[in-house]
Amino acid sequence: MEQKLERLRFLLGQAADLAASQALLDWDQQTYMPVGGAEDRSDQISTLARLLHETVTSPEVGALLEDLKPWAESLHPDSNDARLIRVARRNYDKLTHVPARWVAESAQASSLGHAAWEHARANNDFKHFEPFLQRIINLRQEYAGFFAPYDHIYDPLLDDFEPGLKTREVQQIFSTLRSEQVKLIAAISEKPQVDDSFLSQEYPDQAQWDFGVQVISQLGLDWQHARQDRSAHPFTTDFGIGDVRITTRIDAQRFDSAFFSSVHECGHALYQQGIHSALRRTPLAAGASMAVHESQSRLWENLVGRSLDFWTHFYPLLQQRFPAQLANVSLTAFYKGINRVEPSLIRVESDEATYNLHIMLRLELEIALMEGSLAVQDLPQAWNARMHEYLGITPPTDSLGVLQDVHWSASLIGYFPTYALGNLISVQLWECAEKDIPDLGDRIRQGDFAPLREWLRHRIHQHGAKFEPQELVEKVTGSRIDPHPYLEYLRNKYGAIYGL
Repeated sequence: MEQKLERLRFLLGQAADLAASQALLDWDQQTYMPVGGAEDRSDQISTLARLLHETVTSPEVGALLEDLKPWAESLHPDSNDARLIRVARRNYDKLTHVPARWVAESAQASSLGHAAWEHARANNDFKHFEPFLQRIINLRQEYAGFFAPYDHIYDPLLDDFEPGLKTREVQQIFSTLRSEQVKLIAAISEKPQVDDSFLSQEYPDQAQWDFGVQVISQLGLDWQHARQDRSAHPFTTDFGIGDVRITTRIDAQRFDSAFFSSVHECGHALYQQGIHSALRRTPLAAGASMAVHESQSRLWENLVGRSLDFWTHFYPLLQQRFPAQLANVSLTAFYKGINRVEPSLIRVESDEATYNLHIMLRLELEIALMEGSLAVQDLPQAWNARMHEYLGITPPTDSLGVLQDVHWSASLIGYFPTYALGNLISVQLWECAEKDIPDLGDRIRQGDFAPLREWLRHRIHQHGAKFEPQELVEKVTGSRIDPHPYLEYLRNKYGAIYGL
């Protein structure tokens, strides 16, 4: 059996190499590729996607998994080998439902769609993006059909990002969140608004970049195995445990935009860098799910990066970099300003109290698109209507509305719910970390992030994708994904800031 396991590892390693090559081409397209390269790049990515699919769904892989199944059942269920065979089997069973032809078409549609989205966003021209998005929606509907019968057409898409999770579970969680967060926002709106005008000044581009690099270096990002670049929409990707790439975008008139994007993406990168080396070049060398991945980025961005403890250490350093902008702004005023609650147009720049409403809006639109109850051509109007209903504001342009996110152009339908789920998990993990590290607040105030980083590495990162998301959350916290700790966190935090 050892020989068969090694053969399986060899084939899965080849698949990992193909996936990394595809990711590298995609990263280049979003950072450095000239605009005119979109058509050639779509063909290249399409070819790699087809070869990757053919590799992981080959009859030889299927035969090896079948032969190894009895042996794997004799191993400890949490051993690396047992989990590798289990996850590889799950991936094989799912991917064999999908024709290689569809994989190539979808990869090409996503590559072309991204180029069209960038043009449409820059020129406020949804009509330019519409036919590309229509093709993507058609392909995702076809994809769901490969897994019929299902409880809901959205289930197969959600499962790609949250293995084992069903649409009805997410809708139930969001139902609890929606009513409570609306109540909180209403209570805050009755209180005097905090001032954040100091954030909207001229903050020189390079100084913003340098401060962000200084902070994420101190958080523990290993620059020997990572780099940061710029892109239209911040993201993280990797080409293996030893090569992680993050991006940010800088608004010279708004300090917090790039800073919190960098910290957020750093959280993703720390997760990837923390995966145990024994899982390298296997399907286990990834996050447990996108919600667990988002729990890491949101934990570092919000629970750490927007905390008073964090800025007790870093604010004097920030004032030294931007004396003209911040010399007369107190630490308390700065802390309140970066946590100001106000309905806003842009998801990635929204506050913690309103953020999940942005996600619920997108989930509902995705479900409607998949069900066919919403036409792509009507998407901008539906977006604006829900923005007005949920947040009381209407985007003045599609670039600030329906075109703001990259996800649909990349065929990442089913992804958005993971952001809100990640928020919930982040607080569940934080509560456990505070119990295990009694002086956590003191350490953060001293600029010492090693205890928290190593706690996360031990409890979450090193396991990679060995465990399904709900399983991992329950192993660490004793509970499945639960919205109530997050709601209590919001009430406590904003109750103190706004005097509720």
